Amino acid sequence: MSPQSPTCQLNGTQLVHGDHGPGSEVAPSISVTSTFRAVPYDDPEGLGAMNPEKHVYSRYSQNVTSRVEQILSKVNQGHAITYASGLAAAFSALVHFKPKRIAISGGYMGCHGAISTYIKGRFADTPIISLDDKFQEGDLCWLESPLNPTGESRNIKYYADKIHAVGGKLLIDSTFGPPPLQYPFKWGADCVFHSGTKYFGGHSDLLCGIIIVKTEAEREQLWHDRVYMGNMMGSLESWLLLRSLRTMHLRIPRQSASGTEIAQWLSRAVVPEGQEYDGIPGGVITKVWHSSLQETDANGFNPSVQMEGGFNACFSILLSKEEYAVRLPHSLEYFVPATSLGGVESLVERRINADPKENPLLVRLSIGVEEVADLKDDLRRALVEISKGN
Repeated sequence: MSPQSPTCQLNGTQLVHGDHGPGSEVAPSISVTSTFRAVPYDDPEGLGAMNPEKHVYSRYSQNVTSRVEQILSKVNQGHAITYASGLAAAFSALVHFKPKRIAISGGYMGCHGAISTYIKGRFADTPIISLDDKFQEGDLCWLESPLNPTGESRNIKYYADKIHAVGGKLLIDSTFGPPPLQYPFKWGADCVFHSGTKYFGGHSDLLCGIIIVKTEAEREQLWHDRVYMGNMMGSLESWLLLRSLRTMHLRIPRQSASGTEIAQWLSRAVVPEGQEYDGIPGGVITKVWHSSLQETDANGFNPSVQMEGGFNACFSILLSKEEYAVRLPHSLEYFVPATSLGGVESLVERRINADPKENPLLVRLSIGVEEVADLKDDLRRALVEISKGN
């Protein structure tokens, strides 16, 4: 893929200085107050405002969270609001859109669970339909791209055109494609959702959800719902997220480049038993999924256009034997056997352990910021080891 163009690069100056922090602190303090001294005159603009002199109560807003949301709004090219977790954000999006039907196929099991929980509280029937079904007015198209766990991209513009033709809305779960990798608003998204726990957090030490909408009026509606749902981020998590945003322009491009190199390298090891590629025995890996490995489809869609800033750093491989899938995560040295993704440390997971519907032969890899040569050596050694039954 060609190097990033300036339009799709994350701006390090925005990430470091884009929150207009008050006072003399270089690193802001963690806010522990639940309430704030009232201003002398009634000021309704203070509720939820990104203004440190207008905070009222920490369920509405507080200093570090407001600073985080300023930066998130800038780097996501919209109006951002944060939540206590990715699934808290997902549920809040459903409350906001109040869909008559929800179109969703595959993807993260947690979002399916959030949708099921939302439907439980509805008196009216809310059918779940496939992305390939015919859409109607009032539908919400819930599209994840790139897709968890395989890392394959879907055509955002195609689904935007399809849902908008009937007056519905398009939500993009872009967790696998954070800035600067892709910008879903460019392709017709009405709302962008991220589990900020993953790449925005980037250090496996916080839970966060993010919703970005196109207008401040929409963000205000979401903020009002958040006030009374009570699912805002805690002060410590907001502080951790602000710390993480400072280095996002350094982490994400490196993870993307490393993940793409490793995925393409592993794909060349899909060879018959008895052969090998670069020391990896044939017959062990049978398939590798990754956006960079997708060819242009019948509609002319190629992920390299949509993912203008680089490909995803998380993807999956399919092994030939269940025994291999069980053993591989625990045979690696630099890949931590754990669920989740997006952190600076590389993770590996036999995905069926988290999602019972997944293929028992599928192993998901989340690439961190380690040296690519070391990660390749680790994978090569482990694949040789499990193939010999050692």
